[in-house]
Amino acid sequence: MNSTFVKTKREILPLVPLRDMVVFPYMMAPFIVGRESSVRALEQTLSMPQKRIFLVSQKDPKVDEPLRGDIHDVGVVASVIQNLKLPNGNVKVMAEGTHRGRVLDVIETEGALNVEVEIYEVSYPLNEELQEYVDKVRAIFEQYAKMSHHLAFEGLMSTVKTDDADRFADSLAGHLMVSTADKQSLLDLVNPYERLQRLHDMLDVEVEKINIDKRVNVKVKKQMEKAQKEYYLNEKIKAIHQELGRGDDKGDEITELKEKIGKAKLPKEARKKAEQEIKRLESMPPISAEATVSRNYLDWLVNVPWKKKSRERKKLSKAEEILDKDHYGLVKIKERIVEFLAVRQLVGQTKSSIICFVGPPGVGKSSLAKSIARATNRKFVRLSLGGVRDEAEIRGHRRTYIGAFPGQIIQMMKKAGTVNPVFLLDEIDKMSTDFRGDPASALLEVLDPEHNDTFVDHYMDVDYDLSQVMFIATANVIHTVPPALRDRMEVIELTGYTPNEKLSIAQQFLIPKQIEAHGLDPALVTFTDDAVRMLAESYTREAGVRNLEREAGSVCRKIARKVVNAGEPFEIEVTPEIVTEFLGKIKYRSRRKNEKSEVGVATGMAWTQAGGELLETEVGQMPGKGKLTLTGKLGDVMQESARAALSYLRSRAPLFGIEDDFNEKIDLHIHVPEGAIPKDGPSAGITMATALVSTLAGIPVRKDLSMTGEITLRGKVLPVGGIKDKILAAYRAGITEVILPEENEKDLSDIPEEIRDDLDLHLVSSMDDVLRLALDGELIPLSPVDGSFDNSASKPPASSDPVAH
Repeated sequence: MNSTFVKTKREILPLVPLRDMVVFPYMMAPFIVGRESSVRALEQTLSMPQKRIFLVSQKDPKVDEPLRGDIHDVGVVASVIQNLKLPNGNVKVMAEGTHRGRVLDVIETEGALNVEVEIYEVSYPLNEELQEYVDKVRAIFEQYAKMSHHLAFEGLMSTVKTDDADRFADSLAGHLMVSTADKQSLLDLVNPYERLQRLHDMLDVEVEKINIDKRVNVKVKKQMEKAQKEYYLNEKIKAIHQELGRGDDKGDEITELKEKIGKAKLPKEARKKAEQEIKRLESMPPISAEATVSRNYLDWLVNVPWKKKSRERKKLSKAEEILDKDHYGLVKIKERIVEFLAVRQLVGQTKSSIICFVGPPGVGKSSLAKSIARATNRKFVRLSLGGVRDEAEIRGHRRTYIGAFPGQIIQMMKKAGTVNPVFLLDEIDKMSTDFRGDPASALLEVLDPEHNDTFVDHYMDVDYDLSQVMFIATANVIHTVPPALRDRMEVIELTGYTPNEKLSIAQQFLIPKQIEAHGLDPALVTFTDDAVRMLAESYTREAGVRNLEREAGSVCRKIARKVVNAGEPFEIEVTPEIVTEFLGKIKYRSRRKNEKSEVGVATGMAWTQAGGELLETEVGQMPGKGKLTLTGKLGDVMQESARAALSYLRSRAPLFGIEDDFNEKIDLHIHVPEGAIPKDGPSAGITMATALVSTLAGIPVRKDLSMTGEITLRGKVLPVGGIKDKILAAYRAGITEVILPEENEKDLSDIPEEIRDDLDLHLVSSMDDVLRLALDGELIPLSPVDGSFDNSASKPPASSDPVAH
């Protein structure tokens, strides 16, 4: 360095280290300051009259708190022109470089870095030799600016028209599109002549790069005929690789795919298919669309599990322990799973097991499938079928379609990573059908143990073995599932929980889970049994326990708020009074039995997706000409049951003490309350018949008794469904006696023993038996007739009734 033309002075300035950025003298530079030390340094700068700051580039931009050894020796003294504080605390700064400076020492002051800087003031005379070199560099820079797409030529050339060699060199350096290291090397050179030499060399390289790029473009355009933009870009990359003397990585990719095929343990057919696809791929240009399709197909073929399987749990006691830990009750399902594991141990390989859990929402169908996966030590995958209406969702698309993929069955098998997962087909009753096919029909092959070992996905186009998968389907109702699909599944019904079961589930599973989820101490927060019963009966109306868990969570949130407000945990026992305080007035009032026996009002029982319900049937009579009115939004089947009951009554009217021409003198109106709710089904037949007889004979129906059953024109009582849920509803309402069809005796084993002990369950086969039990009085015939109604007693002895306890 010639000291004649360079003057130096020392000064202490605030320091801001820059990442991936070099600022030159005479250059306007915007940047954002975010580090705490840098923000403080900027604040010190702004408090000074001249607002001068020292900017220097970091050696490694990843260092968050740079020290002396992490920054370059040469930086630039800059004046802060503008600053703007951003909402996130950072500061946006616009600064202008003024002079070079060399760091002598770094000092930390009040949390900010300050540097002692030796500042250079260069005044290099523009002699003839230097002027010639300036013109030479300007010419090559002009060529570079014209060829570059990143620089605005017109505006840029006006900024470099100066006779000051030092300023000219720095202005050019600031606009050059080179790396940070190259820019720092230019900043390190104080002598303008040396800087211009380095600039000339760099510009030569950059111009040559642009010329090479142009040659590549020409070469690509000659090769290109009808290719699209993607083809053009790929060819450009290929030409660049050729220019650089590099080969492409197609060979490596083929080798890698061959290795994957060898490791995948493919069956004979799939391996043959893979090898054919490899040969096709080798003969294709790597940039062609067909090559992409082949690569994707091979990726799927080698990534789907063919042999890998989970090691099943052999210890039956451990499996039973896991099932009992996860779910309360459900004895039949647990026995079925343990039996499956026992058979697997004896036989080794069994047919694919397909189970369908049917029951109302919230009874634990989906969570039970997860528990089965844990108990059997298998992987678990879930496929939701709700709203699926495209057959390709199951079988996949053929590879001829753009963007084709395998179906969800193969995708889920890839996700599981083993050939024997527990595969949950959720909401199988909610699939739809449209012009794209019927997904339920596509599932027939998947769920057929005789055929699913050769399942063919349209995309894979090879046999895939699903015989080791344990399929578990769930549904709320089974009647919407096509018969052929239903026939392939072992249907297990999960009915609603009894009050005692809900209490046990809540205390053992739901409440501890919610207490933990809300950050409460299980030792300090307890729920009384009465509080849980109140949550189940007064704040929810469901067969399952999903809403019960939700309401328990609401109580825990209230407790969590009180704990935070108190500032420390405290002990609390949740009682019915606290439940009312936290959750407000009760949402549901349980339907109770009538206060007194009334004429024309009979209590029936109905089944809904949310469990059982009591259903009162009211009959009114008025003068008229035999018109029958049905209200309460009754379905077709229920209306037909009402007409069948009336026809039965007319055929036996004199035996019931009713004039046989009553239908010519009066109109009858049958109404089922809660008229906004649709109702249908045949099970209210005997209820409507009893209410009709009660109205016309003037005899009340017993208030403590409910009934269900279908009626025929001859007065026979036929069996109905949903017996367990109906009896639970009667039990909750305080009913003490229930009339059931005799053929439903087989369903009584599903009813918990404690409920059977508390109820008198009467099994009947005819309306005569129903009327003897239901009417609170005697039926007196108008005249003795053979085969008349036996009115020897309004209620026969218990020994003569088929009664189940």
